[in-house]
Amino acid sequence: MASKYLQLEPGQQPPSLEAKPYRLVIVADVEVPDEWRNRVANWIWSIGARYVIAWGCSCEEWHDSVDWANLEAFDFGKVPDKDHIMTTWHAEEPLSEAFWFASFCADHPDLELGETIILHISNVSRREEMLAQYFDSQVDQSAK
Repeated sequence: MASKYLQLEPGQQPPSLEAKPYRLVIVADVEVPDEWRNRVANWIWSIGARYVIAWGCSCEEWHDSVDWANLEAFDFGKVPDKDHIMTTWHAEEPLSEAFWFASFCADHPDLELGETIILHISNVSRREEMLAQYFDSQVDQSAK
């Protein structure tokens, strides 16, 4: 499963990405202002993320912000099935379990999600560590 790591510091502008159906894991290591979280949630919708797994600081708020961005994109009317963002939050779980969920359970009923983005909300990059932990999650534990 193809994946990429993006680190955003609070207040930083998200990068431009090609819009396509992504699976996205938010790893929030720090608290952020609501207004910035909402801007990032709108960006998440605009790049095509259609399954979002939120983990870490205020993961429920991240989940809700993404849901609101999805509704707002359609003026709070009916969201077409292909544009609906599936969202989950994983409070009180180790990150390894959220990554496992992303690898084995986070599928969209109407779209093929080819690439996974690990969106790390942090003041410090942990690229190698996060990607290694994500790749480890893709190993079927029953095969060990």
